[in-house]
Order: sequence, then structure tokens, then C-alpha cells
Amino acid sequence: MTQKHPKGLFILFFTEMWERFSFYGMRAILVLYLTKETIGNNPGLGWSNAEALSLYGWYTMMVYFVGIIGGVIADKFLGQKKTVLIGGFLIAIGQLTLALENITAFYGGLILIISGVGLLKPNISTMVGGLYKPGDPLRDAGFTIFYIGINIGAATAPLLVGYIGEVYGWHYGFGLAGIGMLLGQVVYIWGQKYLKSVGNFIPPVKDLGNKAANKLTKVEKDRIIVLLISFVIVMIFWAAYEQAGGLMNLYTNDKIDRTILGWEIPASVFQSVPALFVIIFGTIVASFWLKRQRKGKESASLFKMAVGMIIMGTGFLMMSGAALDTLDGTKAMLIWLILSYLLQVIAELSISPVVLSFITKLAPVKYASIMMGLYFVAAGLGNKLAGLIGEFAQNAGELEVFTGIAATCALIGFLLLIFYKKLKVLSHGAEDLVEN
Repeated sequence: MTQKHPKGLFILFFTEMWERFSFYGMRAILVLYLTKETIGNNPGLGWSNAEALSLYGWYTMMVYFVGIIGGVIADKFLGQKKTVLIGGFLIAIGQLTLALENITAFYGGLILIISGVGLLKPNISTMVGGLYKPGDPLRDAGFTIFYIGINIGAATAPLLVGYIGEVYGWHYGFGLAGIGMLLGQVVYIWGQKYLKSVGNFIPPVKDLGNKAANKLTKVEKDRIIVLLISFVIVMIFWAAYEQAGGLMNLYTNDKIDRTILGWEIPASVFQSVPALFVIIFGTIVASFWLKRQRKGKESASLFKMAVGMIIMGTGFLMMSGAALDTLDGTKAMLIWLILSYLLQVIAELSISPVVLSFITKLAPVKYASIMMGLYFVAAGLGNKLAGLIGEFAQNAGELEVFTGIAATCALIGFLLLIFYKKLKVLSHGAEDLVEN
């Protein structure tokens, strides 16, 4: 067993940190840029909220949906290591293209970013799992460390990119996001020696009279069923969580009192709050689940996901409180938004890094990147659903939508608890190697 984390983990940590800096920086200003009026010192495109949220939904869906293509390319042709490298360069070029003040460049940049994230995202996560041997007790902790890197990038990006974009110009913000991705590429190329053979292309087994070599066993099929069910839960989770970049971003801008000590904080800055909470509470939540495990209490991945969905529902009840706060025509108190983000992050820490690790435990090695790609497809569908929910809220009202999200998440969590034991049987002890 590994006694300490491999050095390659920290190469992937910093590469992904900069990739997420690039992604979340651009995300923090996208809908604000789209809806900003076309006149003034820092003009935008002048779209309606519904139009902006529609594009936001399509963009975030496709960013992750292309992940299945990235998984196939890695598993069948290039390997994860080369696919990540190509993806990173496409993202950087795409972000820098957005910095050009041209509508054609804007759409072209989005296409490049979508392609790049699809190549990079599923494969760099799979490479993290590849750093550890089966049964290594440090695997889950490794994914938690990796996830903290993601959120360092996500926390700092809105503060820097958001501020630069809103104050000095949207295109400067996009350009800064592109520079961040280039820094990630520098780290990744420099650190190849620490990754060794992890992520290299592994050719499929040739037909030498034994076609069974590439077929799934009964255990593998059962585990894939469990993964597919978890992907449905992931889709619903991200549909709720991604309200942060769309509906909640606009709600914060229009209906939350953002004034502290006489200074009105830019709406995009609050995009950093969830990631900051992940950094602060990441080890606390991980320690909580570890203590439960050591005491012999239930702490398997599916159980964590169920609890996470229930907490997610509670987080959106806070936004229902904010919506009630505005019924008299005044702006809602900032505390509602902060409490909502706090609960959403606790839910996130019980779901997102857990599922990433879960996939590397249950997925057949020969289809590891494809299964990780399917995870990101589920996340992409969730992102698209998030955009549709945001559009729906423009007519239905925020109170109804926030309350509906809360009820749906809680219901999914309780249903998962009801069927938990049956799903655990289908996992065939995949987690026993690590958790028991």
C-alpha cells in the first residue's frame, strides 16, 4: 500500500486548479456580460435574462457532454495523458479568443472551450485514480485533495476575473481566464516525469480466439448499473447546484442587498463563496465521514450521496426564505444567500468528490475514461436542466422554483436511503477494499 500520496497527484492538482480558475472565472462573468446593456463604459451584448440563461444552459451542458467523446478518444486512441494536454491548449485558445471584441470570436471561443474541457475533464480525474493501486486507503483522500485544488481555482477566479471583467472590461476578464489555463499547461508539461506511465495509452486486447477478454463480467455489469443510477442522482444534483452561475447569480445581482459598510459588492464576487466554503470545510466534512467509518457507522459512498441530497434540499429552502423576504418589495438579506451556499457546499462535499472516487472503484479498467465521461455527460445534462429551470423561473417566480428544487433534492435523498441496501449488494464489495 502507498504510505504517502504520489507526487503526480500534486501535478494534477495544480493543472486542474488552473483549469478550474479558467472555467469558473469565465462562468462568473458570462451571464452578466450577456445581459449587460450595449451602452455605457463596459457594454455587454444586451440580451434578456431568459436568452442569457438559455445560452448558459446549452454551454454548460455541452462542456460536460463532450466528456464522453474525450473518454472514448483517450481509451481507444491517445491515452489520458495526451488527451489532457490537447484539451488544455484548446481551452486556453478558446478563452483568449473570447477576449477579442467580436461576436464571431465569442461563439468560436465557446466552441473551443467546450471541446477542450470535454477532452481534459474526464481524463484528468481518471488519472488521479490511476496514481493509486487497487485497495489503497489513500485513494479517497487523494480525490479530496484533488477536489480542494479544483475549488482553490474556483474560489480565486471570480474574485480576480469577476472583478477585472466588471470593473475594467469583460474581455480583459476572459483574457485573464485564458492566461490561467496556460499556467496550468506549463505545470502539466513540467510535471510529466512525476506522472510516469499514468495515463499512457493501453491498446485493447486483440482477438486471439478469446473474445471474452473484452466482455463485461456479471459483477462488472452490476457495478455499472449502480454507477448509472448514481449518474442520475449526479444530474439532479448539478441541476440544483448550477443555479449558482445562472439564476442565483442574477438573483444576487437584482434582489440581494449586497451592501456592506456602504460598499456594494459586485455580484460576480459571490461566485467565490461556494469554493471558499469547500476549502474551509473540505477537511472537516471528510473527517466527519472518516470518524463515522472508524466507529463502524454507515459511511459508504451511496449513503453519503443520499445525505448530501437531503442537505442540498435544505440549502434551497434558504433561498425560499430569501424569496419570501422580497415579497414586500425590498431586497433580501445577504445571510440567506450565504447560508444557502454553505449548505449546498456541505452537500457537494458529500457527493461530488465521492462520486469521482466511486467511479474509479466500480468502473472496469478498460472503460474507466468512458465511465468518467458518462459522469460528465450526466453533469452536462444537469447543467442544461439548470438553465431550463432558470428560464422557467422568469415566469413561474423564484419562490416557487427554489422551493421546488428543495423538495426534489430531499425526495431523491430519501429514495436513495430506501433502496440503499439493494444498491450496495450490486456493488459487490467494491468499497470494502478501501473502507473496511
